[in-house]
Order: sequence, then C-alpha cells, then structure tokens
Amino acid sequence: MNYETLMFAHLATVLPAFLFGTIILFIKKGTSIHKQLGRIYMVLMTVTAFITIFMQAKVGPKLFNHFGYIHLFTVLTLYSVPTALIAIRKGDVKTHKRKMVLLYIGGLLIAGGFTFFPGRYLHTLFFG
Repeated sequence: MNYETLMFAHLATVLPAFLFGTIILFIKKGTSIHKQLGRIYMVLMTVTAFITIFMQAKVGPKLFNHFGYIHLFTVLTLYSVPTALIAIRKGDVKTHKRKMVLLYIGGLLIAGGFTFFPGRYLHTLFFG
C-alpha cells in the first residue's frame, strides 16, 4: 500500500477515535453508552496503530530507515489498549482510567499535535 492510502486510512480511523474519545471523557462512566463507545474507541485506536506501523516516518531521524519518534505512540497504543481492557475486566477501574487518559493524551493529543509540524500532511493542508 502506498503512503497516501495509509495516511487516509489512518485519518479515517483516528478522527472518529478522537471524537469518541472526547465524548467518553465527558459522559458518565460505567454506563452502557460509555461501554459501547469505549469498545468502538479501542478498536479504532488499535486499527489506527496497526496502520501507522506501515507508514514510513517522513520527518526526523529514522530507525531501520522506517520508524520515527512518532512511532513511539504506536507502541503506547498497542500497549495501553489491551492492558486497559484487562484492567477493567478485572474490576481495576483506577488502572483502566489512567491508561485510557494516558492513551487519549499521548495517542491523540500529543501525537496529533505532531502531525501539524512542518513537513507533515496536515501542516501542508492547514497552513499551506
């Protein structure tokens, strides 16, 4: 798959994940809607993380001529989603909440912020 296809697939999963994640932050926890949106959010975040594995870094230094610093957020996501799921299934709400907040901040806000740096598609799209 070419980079552009991967990028649009990534945007198609990460944008709804951002929407659902934001909604989840503000609704009452433990409700059926929280659980339903949470499942969708976790699937979207996992899919978007897998997509990024195949996206070559375009900015900054690269490991193996492919992975950049932003790929650390891929690792964060692929670690946080299953461990948060395990935590909530064990009834460990505190750990689940911590991991989900960390995932939202790191995987969406910080990583998303990096996509607006010069040399990246969203920077070009929004700032010319």
